[in-house]
Amino acid sequence: MVIFAKSRPGRHNPVQMPALSAPLADLADDIPERFHRRAAPLLPEVSELDVVRHYTRLSQLNFSIDTHFYPLGSCTMKYNPRGCHAVASLPGFQKRHPLAPDAHGQGVLATLYELQEMLVEITGMAGCSLTPMAGAQGEFAGVAMIRAYHLARGDQGRTEFLVPNAAHGTNPATASMCGFTVREIPTDAEGDVDLEALRQAVGPQTAGLMLTNPSTLGVFERRVADIARVVHAAGGLLYYDGANLNAIVGRVRPGDMGFDAVHLNVHKTLATPHGGGGPGAGPVLANARLLPFLPIPMLGEENGRYRLLEERDRPQSIGRLSAYMGNVGILLRAHAYLRLTGSAGIRRVAEYATLNANYLMTRLRAAGFTVAFPNRRATHEFILTLRNEAHDWGVTTLDVAKRLLDFGFHAPTIYFPLLVPECMLIEPTETETREELDRFVAAMTAIRQEAQTDPERVRRAPHNTPVKRLDDTLAARKPDLVWKP
Repeated sequence: MVIFAKSRPGRHNPVQMPALSAPLADLADDIPERFHRRAAPLLPEVSELDVVRHYTRLSQLNFSIDTHFYPLGSCTMKYNPRGCHAVASLPGFQKRHPLAPDAHGQGVLATLYELQEMLVEITGMAGCSLTPMAGAQGEFAGVAMIRAYHLARGDQGRTEFLVPNAAHGTNPATASMCGFTVREIPTDAEGDVDLEALRQAVGPQTAGLMLTNPSTLGVFERRVADIARVVHAAGGLLYYDGANLNAIVGRVRPGDMGFDAVHLNVHKTLATPHGGGGPGAGPVLANARLLPFLPIPMLGEENGRYRLLEERDRPQSIGRLSAYMGNVGILLRAHAYLRLTGSAGIRRVAEYATLNANYLMTRLRAAGFTVAFPNRRATHEFILTLRNEAHDWGVTTLDVAKRLLDFGFHAPTIYFPLLVPECMLIEPTETETREELDRFVAAMTAIRQEAQTDPERVRRAPHNTPVKRLDDTLAARKPDLVWKP
């Protein structure tokens, strides 16, 4: 039901409406006649109590991290401490205008400078720019920096970017947007990059290689040092997609692995609820050779005073990516999170994220599920393949994901990465308790038993949600998003 269905003529509360500063007719005189309304706006006429109850009920129908376990593989949907939001909402931060002189915002600039330095330490890189507005834009910035590096050296023959076939979909898209031809590198049976195929692919045309480590297969790339040597020997550079940094933060640094550029999804690894379209933040970091090309503005410090570094300070920069200096509210949350956890706490994030994933993987394997890479230890996520369930009982990964909704769990990522048949990618994160993980195992076990004894019940799921099995294709091609009378 939409709020318009509750509308009744004359049911409104004018007492609480804000008072006008002048008669309505006088205000209308300032608006050209052609912009005047010819009819009253279509608004619901409802009481305040109607509004409160309607939207409270709607919020209770949603799955969210505040209400449900969200094991969304490759997306790190974890609980974010409320204290980080409170700090980012302090008036001193919120009321600073982005065009205010540096002298009027030393506190904000000092905080962001400190965040830059903490991210440099976490990643093992030489410098950082906070300005990308999201992870995808940070990824674009990193590849654009590599392109600028090659062109600055007069090397215009590097037209290819290498991307493993287990990569996030944004990787080939970003490389293509930056003008490169994308060349895919296969993955071997154990989930590692096929090193021999990489050796065959690199050459004077190679601009770089994009890699997520741990990969979307839920395993740590064991030969990353060899990969770095092969790509660097060919004159290419390495780009690190920070989407899965949650698994290694505080333990392993991309800079130490040989990467030249890094972007971080601070809204995943640190603290901001994400999903639903943002906002996010995607700081980009570089080693010494790419340092001159970082996007502006960056934060600089001279004799205890902080200022934004712009074109005249950084003439080789790839330029600006946003109107001001990134999504400051999200960056402040990341700063608060790092201050709350400290260096020991950030290390425990990776330890508990990995421990929870391996605990869950072991319990589900014992319950009869097939692990896609049984000889590998999971990182923060792992993959089940439900090909046997689909073959033997006609119950697909999609059916199991839908049935999980009836048990009160958000569905994991399914059918990604594409190279694993009937793929279910599960990431519990470090913030879930053992009791919650056990509850998830019990639900998956019950669904598997149902698939054997009553497969039709699984295939028709969900049964208990407000909306049942939707026509995915129709919803994508003909979205119905606007209420009309």
